[in-house]
Amino acid sequence: MANFNIDYLVVAGGASGANQHGGGGGAGGLRTSYGSTSGGGASAEPTLSLTTGIAYPLTVGDGGAGVTWINANLAGNNGYDSQLHLIASIGGGGGSSYATQTVPGSGGSGGGGGNQTGGAQSGGSGEPGQGYAGGLGSIGGQANTYPSGGGGGAGGLGGNATYGVGGNGGDGLQNDITVTTTGTGPYYAGGGGSATYTGGGGTPGTGGSGIGGAGKSTNSSGNPGNPQTGSGGGGTNGQYPSGSGGSGVVILRYTTSDANYTTTGISPTETTIGGETILSFTTVGTGSITFTPPFSGTKVTNLVTGFNSGTEDGLKLPSGDDANQPTGVQGMIR
Repeated sequence: MANFNIDYLVVAGGASGANQHGGGGGAGGLRTSYGSTSGGGASAEPTLSLTTGIAYPLTVGDGGAGVTWINANLAGNNGYDSQLHLIASIGGGGGSSYATQTVPGSGGSGGGGGNQTGGAQSGGSGEPGQGYAGGLGSIGGQANTYPSGGGGGAGGLGGNATYGVGGNGGDGLQNDITVTTTGTGPYYAGGGGSATYTGGGGTPGTGGSGIGGAGKSTNSSGNPGNPQTGSGGGGTNGQYPSGSGGSGVVILRYTTSDANYTTTGISPTETTIGGETILSFTTVGTGSITFTPPFSGTKVTNLVTGFNSGTEDGLKLPSGDDANQPTGVQGMIR
């Protein structure tokens, strides 16, 4: 067995927004060793030291499902965790609705606070080193719009509701683990925007970069967070589903000559950049990955091409009754 270092990006699933002019969903937690910044304003973490021959657990978390008003005002559903070995990212926290009994969820990033008749509701908290808190809901029906707070993102706080305007989702973070040129990588883990009430003509919140789903002021479904980014879903108004959270992602990058790999239960998309291998796990599920030492010997093909009478590479081959044997045997010497 041998040790080697590997870079990673582990993003959990984002949460859904709430119904009834609800708050935006929080983004899934973001942890990375590639680049300069991890979620919640933390510095990038050290590369992960792995050992060949060990099966490491790996999970890609789903986003929280949107919620529909059915004789109840519902908070959004939290997202699901993603994990590689000991690197675990926490699913985002669901947004809060107009109902006083709902509270925003805490998670990788927190859900947006709901509009409350008894006072402004704070957003849910984010996980340190993974994301930010959700925004503050408003007090009562300002201009009859009932705005709520935006969900937090990996790169910024969820926006607070203001007079007649819902809070925007917190921004996500850009990460270059899949590209060659700095500053051209995609964004991950943006928060969901909040909703406002249709009758008052309020302005709903927009989703944070990453990309979180926008909130709604009309009687229609909230926008979902982008899949495979861990972004939060937008809040919705009325009896329509809120936006679901985006699923998470796990991406690994390492020097190709350091190791080979096999997986169980979940498969990556593999690309290469120069002398590095990039494995992108984008399908929700659980499995494991095992790295093996790279082949270092000499592969010898056609050591014996057939059992016919005569001599091949200095070997005396059979003749007579033993001559008609299957061909194509290959030898390998390590």
